[in-house]
Amino acid sequence: ADNLLQKIGLKGVKIFAKNWLFAGHRRCTTQVCRLSIFYRADNLLQKIGLKGVKLTEHELSLASTLVDPLTISVNWSDIGGLDSVIKDLKETVILPMRQKSLFRKSHLLSAPKGVLLYGPPGCGKTMIAKATAKTAGCRFINVQVSSLTDKWYGESQKLAAALFTLARKLAPCIVFIDEIDSFLRNRSLHDHEVTAMVKAQFMNLWDGLETDDNSQVMIMGATNRPEDVDKAILRRMVATFHIGLPNASQREAILRLILEKEKIEDDLDYSHIATLTESCSGSDLKEICRHAAMTCVREYLATIECDDDYGDLSKVTEDNIRRISTKDVENSVQKCRLQFMHHKS
Repeated sequence: ADNLLQKIGLKGVKIFAKNWLFAGHRRCTTQVCRLSIFYRADNLLQKIGLKGVKLTEHELSLASTLVDPLTISVNWSDIGGLDSVIKDLKETVILPMRQKSLFRKSHLLSAPKGVLLYGPPGCGKTMIAKATAKTAGCRFINVQVSSLTDKWYGESQKLAAALFTLARKLAPCIVFIDEIDSFLRNRSLHDHEVTAMVKAQFMNLWDGLETDDNSQVMIMGATNRPEDVDKAILRRMVATFHIGLPNASQREAILRLILEKEKIEDDLDYSHIATLTESCSGSDLKEICRHAAMTCVREYLATIECDDDYGDLSKVTEDNIRRISTKDVENSVQKCRLQFMHHKS
């Protein structure tokens, strides 16, 4: 009996030690991750000239998603076929943010606190959000929905509050939430208690921006499914912009932009290609052009000796690869259409 008790006791000690070591390793890993995030965030704040700003732990964890407008590489010239949308954005969002003094006394003409970009995937909503922040001179917080959720009770609410206090400290600032429908979807009786509390808190904090005339914080959301966004959220997003699939002339403009710096035949028929690519988004057109360009590369590689990993291609130059022709793009359209249909089904 004594031996049995000793064996049971020894086994219990082993299990306890194993669990303690595992928990310690997990704590250590979490601590290292947090320190890494805080270090990146602190460095970024110094780069954008906010060295003296004091941030809480929750604000620091969100600051790692901050983007300095000076480092945003997207320009309006990079976005083809959306001239009318861009014009509306400049008038509605950028002008009042850049020239705040002109609209200070007008509640009708002040910059909206909520903006929604909606439309099919691949049509440039994220690019538009970044270009807006850059042109308006706003810092850009690219929020990942996962960064606002935490398994510990009360932490998600603290993160939601930290998002707004951080944005105020960084103002002028645009808080961008991609796929906002996944975070602020229609409320239902089946919502988890914590989810409902976070949504309610988020809306209350958002209302605080509306009542503060001096606030230079804007919430910008993007979605493919506006019908799934909570109606109370939609009411707060007073400026909405539909980013739809490009028409033929818009597709031609996008194609010209994509192929602007590529090696193409002088007689490439943009108009013809635009008619072949009906219902294609901007990202679809880019993939079609990439596939056509790769055809030229693949064709040249078939004529030379090289290993399967393409290790020794030191003698290959751009001059060895022929120009992209209309036929290359036509073939690419046919091959890519099946791929697009599969992805969208």
